[in-house]
Amino acid sequence: MLELNPNRKIIHVDMDAFYASVEQMDNPELRGKPIAVGGSESRGVVAAASYEARKFGVRSAISGVLAKKNCPELIFVRPRFERYKEISSQIHKIFRDYTDLIEPLSLDEAYLDVTQNKKGNPSASLLAQEIRNRIFNEVGLTASAGISINKFVAKIASDYNKPNGQKTVTPEEVIPFLEVLPIRKFYGVGKVTTEKMYQLGIFTGLELKSKSLEFLENHFGKSGSYYYYVVRGIHNSEVKSSRIAKSVAAEHTFEVNLSSEIFMLEQLEIIANSLDRRLKKHNISGKTITLKIKYSDFTQQTRSKTLPYFIADKGLILEAVKELLYQERMKDSVRLLGISMSNLNTEVKKAVVAVQLKFDF
Repeated sequence: MLELNPNRKIIHVDMDAFYASVEQMDNPELRGKPIAVGGSESRGVVAAASYEARKFGVRSAISGVLAKKNCPELIFVRPRFERYKEISSQIHKIFRDYTDLIEPLSLDEAYLDVTQNKKGNPSASLLAQEIRNRIFNEVGLTASAGISINKFVAKIASDYNKPNGQKTVTPEEVIPFLEVLPIRKFYGVGKVTTEKMYQLGIFTGLELKSKSLEFLENHFGKSGSYYYYVVRGIHNSEVKSSRIAKSVAAEHTFEVNLSSEIFMLEQLEIIANSLDRRLKKHNISGKTITLKIKYSDFTQQTRSKTLPYFIADKGLILEAVKELLYQERMKDSVRLLGISMSNLNTEVKKAVVAVQLKFDF
C-alpha cells in the first residue's frame, strides 16, 4: 500500500502571464494594457494573454476573433519565442543556484526539489520567496510559487495567490487542503472528467476520497487509481532533472487557407526542414510520423504511420508525410499543417533515489 511521504520539499514556480509579461517588459507602451500574444483580429489562436486582457475573458487557446469580440481594445502581439527562451534560461540559471533537481514543464514553469539544497536552508517557503525576489530583481518579471510535499499539491498551490504570490501546504495541512478543494481544481482532472465526477456526486476532494479504489477504477479506468491516491496526498513522482521528450513536432498556421495539395506539399517541405533541424540538434530519431491537419472550420485530423526503423532525415520524413497527405481527400481548405515524430530513441532507465529527511517548511 502506498503511503503519504511527508519528507520531501517541492516548489512549483509558475511565471505570471509569462509571454505577455515579457512583451510588456520589453515595450513600455504595452504596460497596463490588454494584450494577446499570438492570433489576430481575423484568425489564429491566442497563445497567452495579459492579466488586463484576462478580465475580459481573453485566455490562451481561444480564437483571435473571439478574443477581440470579448475585448475590443485588445492589442495583438506577434510571439517571439527566441526571446522567451532567452528569459527562461535566465530564470533557470537562478534555479540552479538552489538545486540541480529541476524539472521544466514549459518555458514558464518548473518543479524544484529543495529537500536538500545548495543554500542549506531548511525552509522551502523561504527559498521560494528568495527565488521569486531574485527573478523580479534580476529578470524584471513576477512569479508565483506553490510549496508542498509533492508535485501534485505544489502545482495546485502555485495557482492560489497569483499573480506574484505563493502558498505553502505543510505536511499536516495536505489532507485538509485536498478535502475542501473543488474537484475542478485537481491537477489532471479536465473539463470532461469534472462533468463526469459531478454526475457521480463528486464535487470536492472529500467526496472523491469517500469513493473506493474499485469504484474509481470502474468509472475512470487507469486514472481511477491516480485519483484515489492523490486525494490522500500520495504522489511520489520524482522531480526529473532531465525530462525525456516523447515527441518532437513542427507546425505552421497559414495567413490564407490552402485548398491545393501542391501548395500543402510546399509548406510541408518547409515544416519537415524545421523538424529535421530539431531532431538533429538533440540527436533524436523516431519511428512514428504524424501529419496534423486543421481545417478552416477548426476541426482537426491526424494521420500516422509507424516505420520498422528509426529515421531523422527530412527526405524520409517528407516521403512518409506525402503518403499520409494523399491517404484520403481533404474535406475542406486547410489553415494549419504540422508534422510530429514520436516513438523516439530516447528511452533510458530511470534511477530512483529515495530521500528520507525531515525539515521545517
